[in-house]
Formats: sequence, structure tokens, C-alpha cells
Amino acid sequence: MDGQEIATIPGRTPGGSYNVVLGEGVLDSLGRLMAERGLSGKAAIIADDTVAGLYAEQVAQSLREAGFAPAVLTFPAGEAHKNLDTVRRLYDALVEARLERGNAVVALGGGVVGDTAGFVAATFLRGVPLVQVPTTLLAMVDSSVGGKVGVDLPQGKNLVGAFKQPALVVADVTTLETLPEQEVCAGLAEVIKAGIIGDATLFEHLEHTGREPLGWVIRRAIEVKRDVVQEDPFERGRRAVLNLGHTFGHALEALNDYRMLHGFAISIGMAIAARVAVALELAEPRLETRITGTLQRYGLPVWHTGVSPKRIWETMGTDKKRHAGTRRYVLPRAIGDVIVTADVPKEIIMTALRETCELQSADPAWTESESSGNPRA
Repeated sequence: MDGQEIATIPGRTPGGSYNVVLGEGVLDSLGRLMAERGLSGKAAIIADDTVAGLYAEQVAQSLREAGFAPAVLTFPAGEAHKNLDTVRRLYDALVEARLERGNAVVALGGGVVGDTAGFVAATFLRGVPLVQVPTTLLAMVDSSVGGKVGVDLPQGKNLVGAFKQPALVVADVTTLETLPEQEVCAGLAEVIKAGIIGDATLFEHLEHTGREPLGWVIRRAIEVKRDVVQEDPFERGRRAVLNLGHTFGHALEALNDYRMLHGFAISIGMAIAARVAVALELAEPRLETRITGTLQRYGLPVWHTGVSPKRIWETMGTDKKRHAGTRRYVLPRAIGDVIVTADVPKEIIMTALRETCELQSADPAWTESESSGNPRA
């Protein structure tokens, strides 16, 4: 039985267009939606072991009912397996399954699966259609939309990648019921980021009302990212605003051996960015209060202990998002208005880092690995 669609969000790409179908129970509609998109024949469902146990058969059945011949390919869950060894094994499995250039790869899972399967789809047979089926809040509002895919090297995250726009995105909000609450909160960091970047109405709803109705909240966040990506699909200009909180957050992730939830690292990074903006007199002090207060409302950290400001600064210097050897910062001026600048004195950054590191977090339980959809304990 088909599920209930909340919204169909159209997206444009340099090579065409795609839809994001958001709804409740729409996993059962996946086969029909893929057929309506013009896809047919074989399909490779790529998932990690955890998500495969939850949803792979449901997705495969939907595809079979629509006339597809699905194969399920799995790899172990976790960031540690987002690498070229996993990619090679998936290539081998696709060859064995005799996937052809017109057949689709279905990325079923969270950000690790979407990035890995997306990179496989971008490179196997010089590119096959990609269908993103995100099962985490963070993947729904961030990694499944935008077309950036890739895997890690021992030297750092996402150092091997490509731009690969999806043919279709299907986001079933009922899959969020299997996520630990902590991971839902981590995903809300990216939703709050979307509000700060380009949707004051969304931010004010989260600030004053709450995260329900969740479908509406997810739709608004997706639309912010879609609009930015459509303006700058290859990250040559405006798309840099999506990195709000990431310059600082990526350093914190690295210094915590990637055991910190991505959304929690970005939350701290956005708090630091707000402190820097106030120190530079780009923003009123109340803006920092609004941003940090909203993050904390959803159990997100805005302080960090255990890492020195000096180490954070040094690690930021290796971030791949540097441009022409300079550090670029995304800073909020107001809700819905951010700028990208390299003109920030080191002493301003160091002061903000010291303020962040000297105060205690209310919830230290954010050093667990991000999963792609673990069932509740």
C-alpha cells in the first residue's frame, strides 16, 4: 500500500531535475516512484548491515511489485567503513549482479551510506542513476540533497568524491522512529542551521514552538538547501554558506577521533560562529543568545571541554574547505542572513574558542558514533 505524501519538492540540476518525495510510509511507494521517473530493470539497494535488517526487504518488495529486479548489497555500519575498500567491494558486487548503465543504485540509509553509495553510482560504468532513500533526519535535510558524494582516506574525511545529483529522493519520516533520540537531536542541528542561513520562519518556529509538525520542519530545511544548491551546484560561491559551523565542527570531530556525532559538532561550531560574529560587531549580542538557546532547547551542546583552543586552531588549518590557503568563516549577521569571510583576526577566533572550551556542556553523552538508523536500545 502506498504511503501518505507530505510534500513533493522539485529540484533543478545542471543536467535536468529531480523530486524529493517526503511522506509517511512512502518506502512502500518507492518502486512506483522510480518507475514514474523512467527507471526500470535491475536495481542495486546499498545499505549498511543495520538498516538492511530494518528496511531492505520492504524496499526490495516495493521494487519487485513495480517490475524491478532488486539486489541487496550491504557493508558494515559506521564512518570507519566509508572508504575505498568498501567501494571496491561494492564495485565487485555490482559487476556480479550485472548492473547496467541505465540501472539505478538505491542508497538506503544515513549519511555514510548516501555518501558511499552515491560515490559508487557516480563512478561505476562512468555513472548510473542514483536514488537517495535517507533514513536519518540529518541525511534527509542535508546529505541526500545537493549532489556531493564521497568517501574518506586515512588522511581525512571526504577527500575522494564527486558531484552526483540524484534522480529521485524518497524520505519516509516513519524511519525516524527507529533512531535513538540523540540522533534525532543531532539532525536538528542541520535543521536549525537551515533556518539561520535562509529561513527566519523556520528558525522562529523551532525557537518558540518546537519541532512538530516534523514533516513541515523537514520540508522547510530541504527547501533551504535545495535553493542554495540550485544557485551554486558545484560549490563555487554561495554554496559555502552551507558550511556554517563546519569549519569549527570538523576540527572538533577530528580531535575526538570522529566519535562525536556530526550534528553535535556542528552545533558547537555554530555557537562559536555566533560568538565570533558578535565580537566582530557583525551581529547584536542577542543573536548569540537566540542561536545558543535554540540549540540547547533540543539537547545540543554549545560548549566543549577536553580539547585546547590551540589544538582546535591548528586542526582547522588542515580543513579541506580552505580556499587559496586561507581560512574562510561563515558568520551569522541575523537570522536568515549569513556571510562568508576570511577577514577575521586570529585573536578573535582564539577568544571565541577559549570561551567555548572553558564552560561545561550540560550533556556530555555526545561522543558516540553516528549510525545510519539504529533501533532504539
